[in-house]
Amino acid sequence: MELTAVGKRYGRRERWILRGVDLAVGPGELVRIAGRNGSGKSTLLRLVAGIERPSTGRVARPGPAAYVPERFPPALPFDAASYLLRVGRVHGLSAERARRRAGELLDRFGVADRAGTPLSRLSKGTCQKVAVAQALLPEARVLLLDEAWTGLDPEARAVLDEAAAERAAAGGTVLFVDHDPARLAGVTSAAYRVGADGVLRPVEDGVPEPA
Repeated sequence: MELTAVGKRYGRRERWILRGVDLAVGPGELVRIAGRNGSGKSTLLRLVAGIERPSTGRVARPGPAAYVPERFPPALPFDAASYLLRVGRVHGLSAERARRRAGELLDRFGVADRAGTPLSRLSKGTCQKVAVAQALLPEARVLLLDEAWTGLDPEARAVLDEAAAERAAAGGTVLFVDHDPARLAGVTSAAYRVGADGVLRPVEDGVPEPA
């Protein structure tokens, strides 16, 4: 996955949120993106996900990305299991494979008993577990986690830690944003920080200061 001279702003007279971003992340890498609130971290992940287009530069991915957004829309008209099935089918999984993966993930996050509950009726924490599950389900080559741990209970956070490390170990490329500077510190391969000027710079010690 590679970003070349990427810049982003939302209007010709608006400020540059990101500018001149060059980033290459290979298979098996697990990379932290840090920065203060509003610095452009989420924008960077959305560009990698293909949800937004860069104003300048180029984003190249080895395939579709799976993405946990900063805010998951719980008002979608599905129950947890049917939503995950739909996500799996969109990513090209067979119905059988998608159902199996959905069941495995709901069980792993301790919410298998909520499989038939409409998303709109789930608690915030349970809805976040579904949001994480939908990104892990397709085992995509690029996994993007934008504050995905927020709202999870300690057990679920530990499960997500394991799952992110597993995806990288299996050859996936993982980028994540999290407010805890120690998140995945033992397995993170690199860390970068988005500055107030919109420039992405490497963090030399690998553990950035809190956002």
